[in-house]
Amino acid sequence: MDARDGSYEDQFHAKYREQAEKIGRFNLAVFGKTGVGKSTLINAVFGDEVAATGIGEPVTMDEHLYLHRSGFFGLLDTRGLEIGVDTETLIGELGRYVERMRRQPLSEQIHAAWYCVRATDRRFEDTEAEFVRRLHELGLPVIVVLTQVPSRNARYHADALAMFEHIAGLGLPIEGGRPILVMAQGDDFTGQIQHGVKDLLDATFRAAPEGVSSALAAAQKIDLDRKWKEAQAAITTAGTAAAAVGAIPIPVADAALLVPIQLGLMGSVSAIYGIRPELASVAAIAAATVATTAGRGTVVGLLKLIPGAGIVVGGAVSAATASTFTLAIGYAWATVCSQLTQGRLKGVDGALDDGAVRKLFRSEVMAWFTRLRGGGK
Repeated sequence: MDARDGSYEDQFHAKYREQAEKIGRFNLAVFGKTGVGKSTLINAVFGDEVAATGIGEPVTMDEHLYLHRSGFFGLLDTRGLEIGVDTETLIGELGRYVERMRRQPLSEQIHAAWYCVRATDRRFEDTEAEFVRRLHELGLPVIVVLTQVPSRNARYHADALAMFEHIAGLGLPIEGGRPILVMAQGDDFTGQIQHGVKDLLDATFRAAPEGVSSALAAAQKIDLDRKWKEAQAAITTAGTAAAAVGAIPIPVADAALLVPIQLGLMGSVSAIYGIRPELASVAAIAAATVATTAGRGTVVGLLKLIPGAGIVVGGAVSAATASTFTLAIGYAWATVCSQLTQGRLKGVDGALDDGAVRKLFRSEVMAWFTRLRGGGK
């Protein structure tokens, strides 16, 4: 199989879609008064792709609730209604929507809600507390977020702390019983640093149903350790499958029998890291060119790059080598995906740098193969 033909891309997309369907989608409802920094907060945790989708799809007859879909993340937002003024209208529409969605698959339901309050406003109104209680009555886990919290030397502003204590003392039915203090975006001019976004993400994982934890892990952009752990499980499974294929030593000429397993692995890891399918596909094809020489199969090409890569008597690939090689590909591809998640591996024009992808993938495959065979620390 040549990375230049359409079959590679088609197979990769098929495997990606298969994994994406298993992962599903995490849907978050976000509320708060105008100017509290909801968009900045969403961008900090989930990236800016949701904002790029526009105002989203109206999901109620009155067109006050909109659902933005972006990969493994869905954002339910409001338009034209003000909390405290239009609370009954908003709760009514939201209640009908939540009830309707509960008859749908889990990936279509709303899984958690953030209620955002600007910390320096010095006031949390009774109408806001009531709105939070009403969200809880609808069966939505609620997280209260204090946004734009100034800090200095790891100490929070006194006004933010006063707001924190006030809300915590109300006994609201919220995650952890207290709000999360966040500065979603740092500011070099004022010396403010970003803080609290990881705490907010952790609270969201605790509040959300277990069945959407993989979707939340894929959607978020700040906790790469969670993505790595999810990827490790997929990589281990693929390594086991490759070992089974290699239980009867594979002639080197037929080593491409492992390609479907490795394609599935690369597609799965791409989805786990929340890489957009178009970007993932382009990157995967760039990586695959490392593994092809004059049209040779993926496994054959990469085995040639690694001196002494487990060729046994008769010129065959053993089960141990098949497994180790597949694991190396998985870990190497996870490294590539981690870089893509952080917006790296781009050229000066902002487009994907194919050469950088190939170089990183090649070096990581060889490094991981050596490490897994006990040749490295």
